Amino acid sequence: MTNAQEKLEWYDFNAETIEALVEDGSNSELAHTIEYHFASADFDALEKAAVDAFKAGFEVGDAEELMLDDGGTILCFDAVVERMLQVDLINQDTDKLLAIAEKHSVHYDGWGTYFIE
Repeated sequence: MTNAQEKLEWYDFNAETIEALVEDGSNSELAHTIEYHFASADFDALEKAAVDAFKAGFEVGDAEELMLDDGGTILCFDAVVERMLQVDLINQDTDKLLAIAEKHSVHYDGWGTYFIE
């Protein structure tokens, strides 16, 4: 089960990231493409997480293989959605996606977006 402390840490990350984007001048009046990141060494588990993310309303990218610093590899995918830079909306997404990650024993690795003027 995702612990409450982890969820609070992600909420802090969400608020700090949104604040930094707005302070840097990203247009908070426009929806942003938010890319939520997932990773796992288990392709089947990752695929099941991707299906659930799709069912939850996210556009799901193809799994990609990435090389780790130690020479190992990991699989990852992004769950993408258009969102306003509002912490309550991003926190709702975080809740859904943490639950999906927990259900399938994959790693939720936060989110990113692009600067919009």
